[in-house]
Amino acid sequence: MKAPAALQALIDDGVIDEVMRPLKSGKEAAVYVVRGGGEVRCAKVYKDMAQRSFQQRVQYQEGRKVRGSREARAMGKATRYGRRQQEEAWKNTEVDALYKLRDAGVRVPEPHGFFHGVLVMEMVTDAEGFAAPRLGEYEPTQEQARAFHAVLVRQVVRMLCCGLIHGDLSPYNVLVDAEGPVLIDFPQVVSAAGNNAARQMLLRDVNNLTAYLGRWAPELLDTWYGEEMWALFEAGALQADTPLTGTFEHDERLADIGSVREAIEEARQEALIRQQGREAAEADHTYT
Repeated sequence: MKAPAALQALIDDGVIDEVMRPLKSGKEAAVYVVRGGGEVRCAKVYKDMAQRSFQQRVQYQEGRKVRGSREARAMGKATRYGRRQQEEAWKNTEVDALYKLRDAGVRVPEPHGFFHGVLVMEMVTDAEGFAAPRLGEYEPTQEQARAFHAVLVRQVVRMLCCGLIHGDLSPYNVLVDAEGPVLIDFPQVVSAAGNNAARQMLLRDVNNLTAYLGRWAPELLDTWYGEEMWALFEAGALQADTPLTGTFEHDERLADIGSVREAIEEARQEALIRQQGREAAEADHTYT
């Protein structure tokens, strides 16, 4: 296929050899299958801020570090320079997160570099070598659902130990390769210590996965892994291999448990609606 303009620069520089086909396209980015370094890889081309639909960016950006005071002031004033810096920071966030999480043993695609605003990374495949399906397209057995949930909870723990929260984790931001779940899509990653909404986002991430996998393993719906790991994190007692039980003692003097469950269900429904919107957007922009 003819290389999009954003990828032609990578071909000219010898970073990739050819663009094979589009893989998926949404309002935030388009992903292509490319060949480079003797391997089949993915190239993620970020779209301009005006084209993207991701909501509540300010909430997600709270607590992120900015390179210097000039950039911080410009971003705060929303000047033209500030908007460019904000755009670059948004792209760099995912790149930095991938390298950090990969080094920490989190199951994420291996990054191969960031060139001209394009992220080149590992192509995640299934056992037959085809593009791995998303968890939301996968129908696990009860045993697989339990195993996937255990793996995903451990990945969330490892992320939290790195000081990061995915922030938009759902069955559609998880791929299933030959060895199990792989987390993807990190431009909205949240600082666990620097964002006031960090706990809420962590619980939503865990609850989204639990709600989906609980369809096949209903006992998962009675677990409280998000609350448990956050309490350990706040106490400075959470480590990458800390055993979790899924149980949590709520302080009923401070919390209405019924309201907590209601809030969880609302978060799950909100995530479902948002994902349906993303799928519709991808369908509108899919290349043939």
